[in-house]
Amino acid sequence: MRADEPFGKALYELFSSMRFAITLLTLLAIASIIGTVLKQAEPYNNYIIQFGPYWFEMFRLLGLYDVYHAGWFLIILTFLVASTSLCIYRNAPGMVKEMRNFREHVTEQSLAAFSHKHAVQHGQDTQALADKAVAYLQGQGFRSKLIPRENGVLVAAKRGAASRLGYLLAHSAIVLICIGGLMDGNLVFKAQQLLGMKKIETRDIPQSQVPEISRLTPENLSFRGSVQIPEGGSADVVFLNVADGYLVQDLPFVVQLKEFRIEHYSTGQPKLFESDLVLLDRQGNKIREATIAVNKPLIHDGVAIYQASFGDGGSKLNLRGWNLFSPAAEAFEVQGAVHESTRLSSGEAEYQLEFTDFRLFNIENLGGETPRQNAMSVKSDNKALHNVGPSYQVKVRNPRGEANEYHNYMLPVTLDGRMYVLSGVRETPNDPFRYLRLPADAKGGIEGFMRLRAVLMNPAQHGEITRRFAEGALPPGERGGELQSRLEASAGNILRLFAQGGYSALGQFVEANIAEGERQQATETFLRILELSTYEALKLANAQAGEPPPATDDATGFFIRDSLNAFSDLFFYGAPVYLQLQSFEQIQASGLQMTRSPGKNLVYFGSLLLVLGIFAMLYVRERRAWIVVKPGNALFAYATPRKTVDFEQEFAKHSQAIEQLATKE
Repeated sequence: MRADEPFGKALYELFSSMRFAITLLTLLAIASIIGTVLKQAEPYNNYIIQFGPYWFEMFRLLGLYDVYHAGWFLIILTFLVASTSLCIYRNAPGMVKEMRNFREHVTEQSLAAFSHKHAVQHGQDTQALADKAVAYLQGQGFRSKLIPRENGVLVAAKRGAASRLGYLLAHSAIVLICIGGLMDGNLVFKAQQLLGMKKIETRDIPQSQVPEISRLTPENLSFRGSVQIPEGGSADVVFLNVADGYLVQDLPFVVQLKEFRIEHYSTGQPKLFESDLVLLDRQGNKIREATIAVNKPLIHDGVAIYQASFGDGGSKLNLRGWNLFSPAAEAFEVQGAVHESTRLSSGEAEYQLEFTDFRLFNIENLGGETPRQNAMSVKSDNKALHNVGPSYQVKVRNPRGEANEYHNYMLPVTLDGRMYVLSGVRETPNDPFRYLRLPADAKGGIEGFMRLRAVLMNPAQHGEITRRFAEGALPPGERGGELQSRLEASAGNILRLFAQGGYSALGQFVEANIAEGERQQATETFLRILELSTYEALKLANAQAGEPPPATDDATGFFIRDSLNAFSDLFFYGAPVYLQLQSFEQIQASGLQMTRSPGKNLVYFGSLLLVLGIFAMLYVRERRAWIVVKPGNALFAYATPRKTVDFEQEFAKHSQAIEQLATKE
């Protein structure tokens, strides 16, 4: 800015300058890249887990978790609208004038200075040659004008003036797109929040209890929210994720889910899902019915209803509970429903069961083996996808308020040729599930394992188990003596340690009591005694349940080893009970996204104008031609704002044509 230049004029020059608009566009491009790379409008806990407390707070202050509704983003849009509008206001009149102007006041001296000019001699009438030139240029797509001169005629022609219109279209498009973005940018809510008229709700409470200060009226200009509706249910609100909380957006109508349908591929993966909806007014009168599917929304009263997802709508679950650390082998009944909780007593402690999800189909990767993690196996990344049937998820919260999340499958799955019932556990939502493998018996259930577990947990049964083990291990002549007593004592000690802590307890005993050089041999001996004793425990458990004795084959050997592994893993399971899904009544829910976007049509129209403008600027080439016809000679001049190879070829072509017109009688 010059020292003598008024501040207002300098400010006008800055705002209406191309460099200022380009700077704003660059900032918007950078912000859009951030908004694309960084997932937007997620719960704040997800960002804390992903970035850590320090960077989470930095990014929060910068408004990067909801870029397109951030105050600074909307301010940039506002300035860009103002700047581009001033650019149009400043340059449009001159451009329109230039588009209409034939530049007929050009002098012969100026044309002679052009780099692309061609002089010809002729012996024709001046007016006749000028008329021929006009006819030729019009045939080449030029608009022309004849201007009589004192000593001849000037033919002024132009073609492609619409390329300048591309500038106006492109700049107008930017204004329209930005205005559309501002209309959908929740400006009203931003102002209300700034003035303290609206407040984000952070409590987990029913929507009917959300106060008015955290609700938006049906007349709200724009919104984008979601809601999940169970079959037979209805909703008259959607929830808007904002910062670390949410807002409740009241709808101008009621949405009722009549039926939800889902189709699956043969693998069990979702193929198609759709919802039959009924719209009611606030008085309960039916407005219309419609079926929506993915990419096939319903639009009513300016609100678009999209099929976004699906989930559970409160399925009823019938469970059998097994006390994992009790010598009792009997199960007990538990009733639950998804999105509800119930109390469960175990010993002197009371636990809360919070059922979070139910899935009828589960496409799981069951290929390959992975190392054991925290004593329980984790699924691998190998590509071996299978539908393993229904499952449910539940959080088991202890009296201290700490909770582990469990993912339990209903049906046994085959791994390495053997059948297991899987139960996953994780401490936090960000952790992968670690899966406990409960071996299935010959009938495909876990009753055999649970009977064996109960016998191993019961110290009163250990004497009988060790007696049977010792008698089976010794020849008849050595039974009943001191050797059998010592063998029973060793086996009893191993069973007691294993029942108290699994393999970890045995390992600690070996490290504390066996010399380092003898630990390997002692460990192998202990494990052999444990397996043989467990076989006797299995025979005892089957006999007590009226089941036939186990066979002495490889299948029984694998079942014993798998049972010992599962028994040892119970100490890392994190819950005193295992809840087995017996039956269910599925209630499906449809996840709907509803949007009101009045700026959408402006953005679409602006995008169309932008395409047309860019096309005009890039592919419509402006050309200007002048022919000064005087008695005996003529001068042809050709000009364009951007010289290209095509322009050179055109100049040569037109020069040759003009010369032929001049020499032809």
